[in-house]
Amino acid sequence: MSGEQSAQSSENTERKDAHSLSGFIRNYMSFPVPGDLNLLWTLGAVLLVVLALMIASGLLLATSYTPDASLAFSSVEALERRGAAGWLLRAIHTTGASFFMAALYIHMFRGLCYRSYAAPRRAIWHSGVALLLMAMMTAFAGYVLPWGQMSYWGADIAGKAAGAVPGVGPLLESIFLGGDSPGSPTLRRMFVLHFTIAFSIAGLVALHIAIVHFKGSSSPSGSKGQGRERMLSFHPYFTVKDVLSILVCALAFVAVMCFWPGLVTEPENYRPANPLHTPASIEPEWYFLPFYGMLQAIPSKFGGLVLSAGAVLILFFVPSLDDAPVDGRPWGRMHVQSRIALCMLIACFVVSGLAGKHHVQGDWLLVERIAMAGYYGYFLIFLPLAARSQKADLPDEVED
Repeated sequence: MSGEQSAQSSENTERKDAHSLSGFIRNYMSFPVPGDLNLLWTLGAVLLVVLALMIASGLLLATSYTPDASLAFSSVEALERRGAAGWLLRAIHTTGASFFMAALYIHMFRGLCYRSYAAPRRAIWHSGVALLLMAMMTAFAGYVLPWGQMSYWGADIAGKAAGAVPGVGPLLESIFLGGDSPGSPTLRRMFVLHFTIAFSIAGLVALHIAIVHFKGSSSPSGSKGQGRERMLSFHPYFTVKDVLSILVCALAFVAVMCFWPGLVTEPENYRPANPLHTPASIEPEWYFLPFYGMLQAIPSKFGGLVLSAGAVLILFFVPSLDDAPVDGRPWGRMHVQSRIALCMLIACFVVSGLAGKHHVQGDWLLVERIAMAGYYGYFLIFLPLAARSQKADLPDEVED
């Protein structure tokens, strides 16, 4: 009897330890991960660090910001010029936004390359796309807050795009702007939206990580790389990789922030918003340029809005468009045409951004339409055909 009681007591102790913080950390560090993960899998850790940096710097910036059309620009200027390390906080926040979006784009592209969206990890992909959408929303709201020239006219363009929706457009525009044109109500809406979504992103990131731990991490080698004999514990094998990537990104972060700030800032936005003076060139941040190009690709405002928003929303349907088994052909054994198609997808996305930067004028209009056709063609034509071909090549027992 005493032996049974001792065993039961030991089991209860192990359960309590598993639910404690130290037990959680031990379980997290011993989490089994495919041993062939490359450096692209470290971007998740980079995103976590940049997100924490963005939230911390954003909270400090908010203590000096005034969401009012007559005071917003001057409050930002006062913070940068007279606040304690205000210029540094602003630079960290601005640079962090670009680094976060760049890492997120590469993270999503890695999922497309290695088919990380395939069953049983569809929930991981869907939560990741939701994070991308929320990050884009909070980045746009943050872009409006300084209330410079680009902030004002960016909000004006977004309001007109919302107003192009048939039937409910004027109502959506009024809700977005808080009036007939951008002003103090717009700033207050963007301020609340920016912080609400930012903290929602932190919660969704926690859910995303929990799903990864429940479903397991994908592998560059497909299902073969996920066998128990190929697994390694997360610590120390992959914590070292993560720390190395974070340090390299930190060096790049400091270099851009201190030596090349023009890469992530718009000079026109250092001028206060002026509704009576339209800038010669209105363009969003670089990470919105591909979608800005699609917005201007066709004469219809509503049609451009549908194509621009659809370029992001279509990512939710990738697991359904490519429903081939996960162990069909991972990246290492992918057909040449599949690799070419992925390269063309990247090229179309980049070219679409260049066309957006040139306002889709002249020859850029044709270039943008071709790039947009290639972008949508990859998801709507190539992926379904490749999945059908892949399933046809598999043995019946694998396909079942």
